[in-house]
Amino acid sequence: MVVRPRDDPRGASDGDPGPGRTGGGRPDPDGARAADVIARGVRGAEPGEVPGRLCEVAVELLPVIGASVSLRSEGMPVQLSASSAQAAHLSQIQATLGDGPCQSAVADGAPVLACDLTTGRDAGRWPVFAQQATEAGVRAVYAVPLGSGTMCVGTLDLYRDRPGALTDRQLHVARIVAGVMTVALMALPHGDEPETQDGAEWLSGLASDHDEVYQAVGMIMAQLGVGADDALARLRADAFAHGRTALDVARDVIAHRTRFDR
Repeated sequence: MVVRPRDDPRGASDGDPGPGRTGGGRPDPDGARAADVIARGVRGAEPGEVPGRLCEVAVELLPVIGASVSLRSEGMPVQLSASSAQAAHLSQIQATLGDGPCQSAVADGAPVLACDLTTGRDAGRWPVFAQQATEAGVRAVYAVPLGSGTMCVGTLDLYRDRPGALTDRQLHVARIVAGVMTVALMALPHGDEPETQDGAEWLSGLASDHDEVYQAVGMIMAQLGVGADDALARLRADAFAHGRTALDVARDVIAHRTRFDR
């Protein structure tokens, strides 16, 4: 299900008064609680730690067992953080397949709520992802875009171990977390800015998995004499054929345990 409310994908409508108040200026108890939990969750965190902390906050606020955040990118999404190893694995599955609620949310620019991956429309929309997600213990996935109404820069993905929809109030809270996540990511130093105190540049350390995939892609390009798109496609195909993630195969390529022949 694609949710297309009048508000933009950040979870903030035009002229948004911020968490704790409604558009009409009335108190918003859900937003106020979310603001308190977010403030507590990120207190004392270094900038690079904030995305991971916000994933943990999402799990605390919502009826989900995991959360992950990814940025859109040419080729594969860039996984930044996750609340658990299980959530990170689900994010990697979507990246490997190039399919799933996360990819659909980026394409649609609106929240995508896959409420039941075990049967029906959601299972049929992403059949391979649905099968792998349910095998990993997840029955529902909710993908909330990051960015503005005109540009989606990534997604906050929420994972649930039983079928079911988010209520309007829960979706409102998810959009608040996504909005704060967007601001946090935009506040990180960019690569063309002076280095941070610890020497880390834009997303350094957060996107290390993505770097490994593209290091492997470069090696496959040299092995096969093909372009980057074809090399990434071969990497994904090998991962799919062997029931693995693209990251797993990439690490084997880098370690020279796997080689691609023409």
